[in-house]
Amino acid sequence: MRYIKYLFLAAIALALVLLALANRDPVTLTVLPGGLAEWVNWNFVITLPLFVVLLGGIVAGLLIGFVWEWFREHRQRADAKAQRKERDRLAREVEDLRGDASQSQDEVLALLE
Repeated sequence: MRYIKYLFLAAIALALVLLALANRDPVTLTVLPGGLAEWVNWNFVITLPLFVVLLGGIVAGLLIGFVWEWFREHRQRADAKAQRKERDRLAREVEDLRGDASQSQDEVLALLE
């Protein structure tokens, strides 16, 4: 199974290297369209190789997805935390009751002797 994982990762790495080699041409990225940039009197322009833009888009999409899932699962994490607290409280209560029961047994045994 480990070799299959390494083979899969090698295939992904090879695909990314081939993507980078095939898309080295520079592209210009602008934040705002021309008309809006003139009206606002501000624009950010950068020239990057196309593979950097593609890989950056993939990374940005993954990060947005991770953050989205983290927010979406907040309720489950809160419920799990409440259940852990309740479980710990009940475990302490059981230990206290066991401790009381063992002390009462000791007193009874002491009276019998």
